[in-house]
Amino acid sequence: MQYFLGAYAASPNTTGWDPDLEAAYYRSLATLDSVKGLEHPFLGQLHQYDDNWFLQQLAPHWDYVFTTIPGVMNALAQQPGFGLASTDEAGRQAALQFMRAAQQAVHKLNQHLGRRAVTAIMLHSAPARNKVAGNAECFAASLQELLSWDWQGARLLVEHCDAYLPPQVPSKGFLSLQDELVVLSQLKQQGAANLGVVINWGRSVFEGRDPTTAVQHLQAAKTAGLLAGLMFSGVSDTESEYGAWRDSHQPIRNALQPELGSPVSWLTEQQVAAALAAAAPLQALTVLGLKIGVRPHTANLAERLALLQAQLNILQQQHTAITEQGEQA
Repeated sequence: MQYFLGAYAASPNTTGWDPDLEAAYYRSLATLDSVKGLEHPFLGQLHQYDDNWFLQQLAPHWDYVFTTIPGVMNALAQQPGFGLASTDEAGRQAALQFMRAAQQAVHKLNQHLGRRAVTAIMLHSAPARNKVAGNAECFAASLQELLSWDWQGARLLVEHCDAYLPPQVPSKGFLSLQDELVVLSQLKQQGAANLGVVINWGRSVFEGRDPTTAVQHLQAAKTAGLLAGLMFSGVSDTESEYGAWRDSHQPIRNALQPELGSPVSWLTEQQVAAALAAAAPLQALTVLGLKIGVRPHTANLAERLALLQAQLNILQQQHTAITEQGEQA
């Protein structure tokens, strides 16, 4: 069993940019047998610092899922009305221009590899609604335009982030999952087959302040016939190096090797199993994997790889158990 890995969250480049250190990190990632490919951050061009450098680091067998959330959050810091769901037309058009750059980056990566290596691109229903209004109608209009572009087979997937639920202070504060599902369902009825939803465990739990929220969101997306992915990333209400109630990609709590996990994470092995069961059949998902941050920031390369391998092992163990239960049922 292989998974997509949001490896950028565990990069040893925590301050500044050291291409030699990052190259060593990529070489190490290529040794992880359970990694089928990378969740790749898009910030406006194929690679944040150097496209050509990036293309030389890639393992030939990897596939890719682009995530636009790093670029979206950067843009929101400069232009609060930015977003595909924005009622601010200038902000909505800026988000569409950003997605045009993402489309070009997909083409560039595929051309370099000589195949359609980009499986999906995850987009988001910004802006933060506690700052600038966003609504389903504007989001639908943006998605309709995106669907008219050539993505070379990559699926357009909405990664649900925590919705704006006052008086709760949001991390992202985008549209509700219900609004996203309504928009996608309407487009699906009109013949759009390339759409779906990805549930990020930590972001759903951040929204609901309850570990069961992720399963509820998975079930809602599945009932709508739109569930296309599940990414594991933890969250906690307890202060630690990852922070309390922060979207900092906390690891799964590791019962056997506590040092290779987060002892306060709400994402336990049992929660991984529950989410996998809710998302089944897992072979139908376009995206399945994890995105894990590493603390302390001073951790060396070997320590980072040990944590990633241990986290992948937990996911694989729970995946195997769920699969075997399904076969016996």
